[in-house]
Amino acid sequence: MTMSPTTKPPAESLTLTIDGKDVSCRSGQTILDVARENDIDIPTLCQLDGLTTWGGCRLCLVEIAGSSKLFASCATQCTEGMNITTQSDRLLNYRRMILEMLFSERNHICAVCVSNGHCELQSMAQKLGVTHIHLPYRYPKLTVDSSQDRFRLDHNRCILCSRCVRVCGEIEGAHTKDLKGRGIKTFVINDLDQPWADAKSCTTCGKCVHVCPVGALTERGTAVSEMAKRRAFLPYLTSMREH
Repeated sequence: MTMSPTTKPPAESLTLTIDGKDVSCRSGQTILDVARENDIDIPTLCQLDGLTTWGGCRLCLVEIAGSSKLFASCATQCTEGMNITTQSDRLLNYRRMILEMLFSERNHICAVCVSNGHCELQSMAQKLGVTHIHLPYRYPKLTVDSSQDRFRLDHNRCILCSRCVRVCGEIEGAHTKDLKGRGIKTFVINDLDQPWADAKSCTTCGKCVHVCPVGALTERGTAVSEMAKRRAFLPYLTSMREH
């Protein structure tokens, strides 16, 4: 068969094993992609369909036979013959430890949060059986930016998933948000670390608010448990741009 210069060759088909189940996939797919296609649950917080892969939360770690390392399934492409484990005592302990560190690092008080009942961090803790933590709480004194007319940024509840940064740059094209600092001193900023109301590049589209998995970015005027996120725009806009 002769292909024109613009025709892509068909993707190579691969066979691998996930949790003892033989599955097939296309070359270039990640372990997370294939797991979801086969209804195999791998937890994530930073990953969101329609945004580039970041691999920051590390909740999607999996084991691959032949290696003692753990691999981020969202950023690891499949290869022929892979034998992958997504659920084990080792992985469960790692995931619980990651959640405990997230809860201890900032001030997550679910009972008074506007995203209570609509929070991915809260849901993940319930799912993985994290009812309390073994680490000391840091109780940092962090600010809440309520300068914007429509939205609020609460650094106390941010888990640094970078979804807001990616959707602002990749989907809205405004590049208002970014991350500054390192380690536990990393924060989401607007433009050159200005109050949100002074960020001239912000279009007030609200996309950052509705991809946030927790109560860090919310709409002003919402009370406890009222802030449900709406993400239907993301797959639609992504699909339209691809076409």
